[in-house]
Formats: sequence, C-alpha cells, structure tokens
Amino acid sequence: MADLKQQVAPDRQTIAAYGDGGFRIAGKHWLEPVLVQPRLTLAWPVSSLAGMSIESFAPLLAAEAKPELLVLGCGASIAPVPRDIRAALREQGIVIEPMNTGAACRTYNLLVLESRSVAAALIPV
Repeated sequence: MADLKQQVAPDRQTIAAYGDGGFRIAGKHWLEPVLVQPRLTLAWPVSSLAGMSIESFAPLLAAEAKPELLVLGCGASIAPVPRDIRAALREQGIVIEPMNTGAACRTYNLLVLESRSVAAALIPV
C-alpha cells in the first residue's frame, strides 16, 4: 500500500494510503470502491467504470455542499467519462476529472490541504 502522509485540519479527512485492493482513510481500511469527501467517506457501489451511472453519484448530488471538483480514480489507468455523466454533473456545478487511482488520491489530498471544494470517487488498485 502506498502511504500518503499529509498535515490537514482535524475536521478534514485525507487518504492515508491506497493499493492492495483498498484504501486507508481517516483510520479506517476500505476494501471496496469509495466516495470520499472532506468530512465523510462512503462505500461506492461501482466496481468498474462500465457500471457507473449518474445515480452512482447520488450521495454527492444530495449533499448540502456539493463539491466543485470530483476526481475520479479509474483504477490502474485513466478512462474517459461518458458524456451524459459529465454533462449531468456539470449541470449540478460539479466538474469531473478522470485519472488513475493513485493520481486521484494524491490530487484529492492536495486539494483538501488547499481547502478546495473537492470529492473523490475511487476504484481500488
């Protein structure tokens, strides 16, 4: 598992590690895809990008404070986001950026440290 150690405000959570099929976030080990927000992590029922739909993002869309940016960890390699999902998120004020999962974890942590409005949807590697 790749360790990612960062200093962050106590009310914000970062991704401490990723790899070996899971994540370590805020002291908890997750062995499944996750949606990560600065104050909340949830299991994400998407095991591959092919299974992703706009409904997959319902917890983010229902949040009182929607993120401005969603980093999408696609797994071992980057993949394009379907146009309908990209457009539906954009209508909600959310820009989605796909990248490999390692890059998504690092990017999410950096943006949380900068107090940016960000969330991450991550498929394990």
